[in-house]
Amino acid sequence: MNVWVTSSTSNVITPTAIALGNFDGIHLGHRQVLKPILELQKQYTPTIVTFTPHPQEFFSGQTRQLLTPLTEKVKLLESLNVKQLVRLPFDRSLASLSPQAFVEDILVKQLNAKYISVGEDFRFGKGRAGNAQILQELAQQFGVFVHITKLQTCLNKDDPLRISSSRIRQCLATGNVRQAKEMLGYSYSLEGIVVKGQQVGRTIGFPTANLQVPLDKLLPRRGVYCVRALLTTEEVVKGVINIGSRPTVNGQVPTVEVHLLDWSGNLYRTFVKVQLDKFLRSEQKFPSLDALKNQIKQDCIIARQILE
Repeated sequence: MNVWVTSSTSNVITPTAIALGNFDGIHLGHRQVLKPILELQKQYTPTIVTFTPHPQEFFSGQTRQLLTPLTEKVKLLESLNVKQLVRLPFDRSLASLSPQAFVEDILVKQLNAKYISVGEDFRFGKGRAGNAQILQELAQQFGVFVHITKLQTCLNKDDPLRISSSRIRQCLATGNVRQAKEMLGYSYSLEGIVVKGQQVGRTIGFPTANLQVPLDKLLPRRGVYCVRALLTTEEVVKGVINIGSRPTVNGQVPTVEVHLLDWSGNLYRTFVKVQLDKFLRSEQKFPSLDALKNQIKQDCIIARQILE
């Protein structure tokens, strides 16, 4: 069954078992919050209730890049058997609701919530006045049970590391895609349709597929990574990807270009998903195309060794 996505509470499939939060990345911590509502799917519709735009984006006025843009998020939710995604429009009206009003008017009356699951750091209501315990007390007045999930951790050199979307973003900003994977529970990926590029790679013997990723997708640290590419033919092909503006050829706009190892064919206008495995090097400007070509050769050798 496909995930029903709506921004209108009048279109919601009820009664609901709700997981509340932003769920960017659907990481391992999020999955623990989702677990209780999925166990109730015979009685209620497992539903994620989130906010659009993100409250931080609303208050700051700054566009927020996402670990999982909408299309990618819906695919992940479908694989987890979540049936419904409610994207509440976050505006002045919603931002001004007291915790009591949010529970009574939105969760109980409009969404017909019968069960609610949140992380222990959940905050809501005007000025973030409400927390998980307050939600529990308020919902109890309407006979709605609230499950509070403890924050999840993963091991980092034998020290527990809290799993959060913010920490995953920090890992990606430094190119640490393997630690990001530990927290996500899957490889961070870039996906999109292959579009026509400048075709410089083809002239030096390393043809690349130029991926058109969603504009709101968070790109990791610029540079070169070894990757596994999932093609529409269901082939999984090893490769290297460059994320950046290609300074050697005077590129201006950031691009995402993948070179597939030991593979030939035409990927133009096909959908490709690229899983990032390891950061190899920073983006750099080479004195000539020959120098760039030699470096790409080295990148491919290292990528083959890592991906074996």
